[in-house]
Amino acid sequence: MESRSTLSRLATHAALAVIRIIVIIALVAILASLGSALYYLYHDRGKSMRMVRALAIRVALSACLLIFLVVSYRLGWIGEHGLR
Repeated sequence: MESRSTLSRLATHAALAVIRIIVIIALVAILASLGSALYYLYHDRGKSMRMVRALAIRVALSACLLIFLVVSYRLGWIGEHGLR
């Protein structure tokens, strides 16, 4: 019985680690997209749509992260005070 409890705790910790990694990767991708938009702002001088595309990607990534966090909260994967 104790080994089953230990396996359950290990699975929970692994799931929480996966959620943390997903959130961190999403935040890094959002910052990278914002940085590329800033780069295109200075180098293209408004002559191409690359900055607009980078900002659109940032908005889409932010929306996906928000949806993921709301779904995770609703499913009980994360609590009011962070990961459980």
